[in-house]
Amino acid sequence: MMFSFLNNSMIAASQRFITFSLGADDLKQQKKIFSTALIIHFLIAVIIVLLLETAGLWYIYNKLNVDQDRLDAAFFVFQSSIISFFFSIISVPFSASVIAHEKMNVYALLSIFDSLLKLAIVLCLPYIPYDRLITYSALLIIISMANLIFYLIFCVTNFEECRITRTDRFTLGSMLSFAGWSFLGNFGVVSKDYGVNLIINNFCNTAVNASRGVAYQVVNAVNGFVSGFQTAMNPQITKRYAIGEYDSMLSLLYNGAKYSFFLLSLFVIPLFIRADYVLYLWLGSLPDFSVQFLRLALVMALINSMSGPFVTSLQATGNIKLFQIVISVIMTLDMPLSYLILKIGCPPFTVMYVSIATAFIALIARALLLYRQLKFNIKYFILNIVLKNYLILAVLFILINSISVLFPDNFIGLVLFCMTSLLLSLTIIYVFVLDSNDKKYLKEFIHG
Repeated sequence: MMFSFLNNSMIAASQRFITFSLGADDLKQQKKIFSTALIIHFLIAVIIVLLLETAGLWYIYNKLNVDQDRLDAAFFVFQSSIISFFFSIISVPFSASVIAHEKMNVYALLSIFDSLLKLAIVLCLPYIPYDRLITYSALLIIISMANLIFYLIFCVTNFEECRITRTDRFTLGSMLSFAGWSFLGNFGVVSKDYGVNLIINNFCNTAVNASRGVAYQVVNAVNGFVSGFQTAMNPQITKRYAIGEYDSMLSLLYNGAKYSFFLLSLFVIPLFIRADYVLYLWLGSLPDFSVQFLRLALVMALINSMSGPFVTSLQATGNIKLFQIVISVIMTLDMPLSYLILKIGCPPFTVMYVSIATAFIALIARALLLYRQLKFNIKYFILNIVLKNYLILAVLFILINSISVLFPDNFIGLVLFCMTSLLLSLTIIYVFVLDSNDKKYLKEFIHG
């Protein structure tokens, strides 16, 4: 995952250039961009494999804090992860084409298929007579290979530009330049999310790493709903910029940030309040600091939910040098600051306060950078999106937390509490968040 920032840089470039060329309706350029993306991704895959088989192996055998009797299993999982990651990298240009064409039904079906396969593996693990960790990692290779095959067949069959054709230096240079600057921003994100894990591993035991990992698993699952919404919205942001509809693009950005925040809040509020019972229900016992890690990770996720539309808008302009430098610096601060607070003896979960602070600073920085390029209305965003969002969230949290005592700490009580929380949240959002046009559209949608 640490080396994934190399691939993430190219994901951003592929999606931006493919979507932009579709908005400009230039088939010849579309073919060049797809071929260039595929070639670059193959080269990135080879580079990452070489890095992992050298620097990665050195870290495992010299620095990783893991029980010695499980070192061989860790080695096998590492090798399996490399293979799975290789297939994932190669599939990026194909998945980017599906998203750029806004074939969200196909993207959703493949995502559901991927999730169901992984769920099936987990359900079968208790009945497997071999080492379950090794078996799990080996089966993940098959899933990543299947994803690549499905994407390849669909894209080649349905999209004319998904063919290998001759490219040129200009296209190659433009995409590599974009990816190069994206590299900085993604390196900062990886430092924030995974570099801190290494620092925690240095000061604490693997159980604390597991607690943070569990928190991020829950948050990533919840984030899936928001990322799906933003994935469907992102191509429209880029296409509107490509054809010069800047006001329409910014309107989409405002709505995307607002609705992403409240879509996530539907899950964050009940999870935050009942974090201890949810973790107990899932794990059977509560690892040290797991509740604190989860609650703080949920707060950070709410901040990050508003950042997605900004990232897409800034990438749509193609002028991302300053943006990526600034974000990289802000995100990379997580590692030294986390090291310092653990060095002075603070509890492990306090690293999340650093992550929350840098996430909020990064959100404001993105808004300022967008203002610099597109005269983005910062005052409107701060007053009508950020402050209004958190004011409504505070009211929602107080109301839902006050009624939580009415529901017992058992599974039925959790289900009833979540249903009540959802109903109350949707009511408040409908009354105070949706504007008149949104309410009209929703009524028409409900009535068919």
